[in-house]
Amino acid sequence: MKFTRSIRFILPFLAILVALMAAFTLGFVVRPYLEETAAERFPLLEQSLSILRTSGIKEMPAAKALEYGLIHGAVKAYDDPFTSFVEPVQNELQTDQLAGMFGGIGARLDRDPQGYIILLPFPDSPAAQAGINEGERLLEVDGESFLANSPFNAAQAALRGKVGSRIKVTVAAAPDYAPRPVEIRRAEMPIPSTSWNLYTGDPTLGIIQVNIIAATTPGEIETAVADLQERGATRFVLDLRNNGGGLLEAGVDTARLFLEDGIVMTQQYRDRSPEEFKVTRPGSLSGIPLAVLVNQNTASAAEIIAGALQNHGRAPLVGARTYGKDKIQLVFQLKDGSSLHVSAARWWLPGKEEGIAGAGLQPEWPVQEDPNNPAGLFNAALEALR
Repeated sequence: MKFTRSIRFILPFLAILVALMAAFTLGFVVRPYLEETAAERFPLLEQSLSILRTSGIKEMPAAKALEYGLIHGAVKAYDDPFTSFVEPVQNELQTDQLAGMFGGIGARLDRDPQGYIILLPFPDSPAAQAGINEGERLLEVDGESFLANSPFNAAQAALRGKVGSRIKVTVAAAPDYAPRPVEIRRAEMPIPSTSWNLYTGDPTLGIIQVNIIAATTPGEIETAVADLQERGATRFVLDLRNNGGGLLEAGVDTARLFLEDGIVMTQQYRDRSPEEFKVTRPGSLSGIPLAVLVNQNTASAAEIIAGALQNHGRAPLVGARTYGKDKIQLVFQLKDGSSLHVSAARWWLPGKEEGIAGAGLQPEWPVQEDPNNPAGLFNAALEALR
């Protein structure tokens, strides 16, 4: 009886022991095979890294820097001009710009004669309310140090964060530059994509310049038109020169502002059916007289706007042929805050399925920009509007 109980007690442990031994043996046998498979896939890479480690006069870069370098190399070998890898700091700044806002402290960055980053708080900003004085050096942000000649974008990314979150900065003022800790609560800071003014040569012409197609762009354009109309503008120029694009949806919504009906554009992903983006109701700005300025740096979502307005006969294009980017990128956020931008689809205008790659959009009013005569382009737009 005691023997039977002992057997029942020991058997489960024997089973576990056998399973562990089997797993260990299997791992010992399989591991070299898996390592050999990886080495077989990239033998030259493995060999080159080994040579660098053993024969190079310099130390190998940190693991993260090496990993980023390998990704950049893989993207380059992928051989698509619009597929890119964006490292964390730049990715955060780009994301904020496309969102049209960010959580920040409300201060402009500059440098003092010694190369240190200094803070210039905006009036009534969180930085000003927390007691940051104009011209104080930024020494530390939440434990991250900033020395002379530290990059601006690293400081910008460190100062930004979730709206309402608290941030601890260390600043220092002349003449002794004694470090002083300050705690600030981040607030929502807008990044306008649009600026506007009346044309000095004709105050009835309102100029709306859009630098990037962000989520806030359609609303900003409506605000711009309303303000310019109050100041006497009756005709408008949408300036998309040097606008490299941005968010596709924002580009479509911007085009919808000026159209009454019809199809804005069509997009198609690999192995999917084409998808049309239509105007479902007349846009709030569909009745204003409009011309669009473009040049060789007008691309992507900015070309969607310009192309849709031209294709519907809504507004003439004035300037130079556009870039010709009809690819759509998907942005994949990676684990460490970096991102991979992958060309995943193409778009085209109604009746122009061949797309604009390599050809761009041809203006009805071709005008060569002249730095010595910047008014020439706006005078041509006025002529087109007449």
